[in-house]
Amino acid sequence: MSTYQLAPLTPHQARLGRFRRLARGRGVPIAAGAVVALVVLTALSAPLIAPYDPNAVDPLAVSQGSSAAHWLGTDDTGRDILSRLLHGARLSLLAPALVTLIAGTLGTALAVTAAWLGGWWDRLISGALDLIFGFPGLILAVVGAAVFGAGLHIAVATLSLAFLPYMARTVRAEALRERSLPYVVALGMLGMSGRRICLRHLLPNLLPLVVVQTTASFGYALLDVAAFSFIGLGAQPPTAEWGLMVANGAPGILSGRPEQSLYAGLVIVVFVIACNLLGSSLSRRLLGEGR
Repeated sequence: MSTYQLAPLTPHQARLGRFRRLARGRGVPIAAGAVVALVVLTALSAPLIAPYDPNAVDPLAVSQGSSAAHWLGTDDTGRDILSRLLHGARLSLLAPALVTLIAGTLGTALAVTAAWLGGWWDRLISGALDLIFGFPGLILAVVGAAVFGAGLHIAVATLSLAFLPYMARTVRAEALRERSLPYVVALGMLGMSGRRICLRHLLPNLLPLVVVQTTASFGYALLDVAAFSFIGLGAQPPTAEWGLMVANGAPGILSGRPEQSLYAGLVIVVFVIACNLLGSSLSRRLLGEGR
């Protein structure tokens, strides 16, 4: 009878096998996370890697195509498109980050207090959220611009208000479920105050849901901020911002120079898709495995 012996794996083979097992079935979220990380890193290092000043006008290089001097070409005033894309990433990411941070923080606080206190406070918060939910973000932006003037800070404020119901209603439903669990009743019987229960137990258990909601909302917030800049309610010229670049390059599409709008729009689409894929992956892993 023949016997066989398996050769021991080398350390390199063992590490490679662990990496393959880790990456199996996770290729899409890993790629999405890499795209998000790359864009964020690019935004942070834009002043160091951009070849030109994003607002530097060159009358001798108007509407040029790709070349060794300008890899992505120039716009209708001779500004380098690549430099404007790199610098534009900073505002294009900062504005939706503020939107999701404000909406997530305020929405979570309102949801937890509404679920814990109940009664008239819960009815008041739920009614206010339903009222805000009935107004599209674009309408709120128009009203804000009419009252306070156009600008990126107005877009951030109005979008934070528009995103608030999406965050608060989801977190409130989970907070109500968590509020009814036996461990909360037991902590109350042990004499722990409601404030300590919420801060030390309820909020940490809701954190995975908040992270998932924030990640998924970030892409949509970026898309809305870009849309506001496109219609003139967000960033104002000559600021380098992706939505504004799409708007500024729109007249060139009909004249055969779509580079500015094309590249800026492509970056927006790729980043939003990456955020959605990353949010879906986090939802499956943080929420699906946690229940």
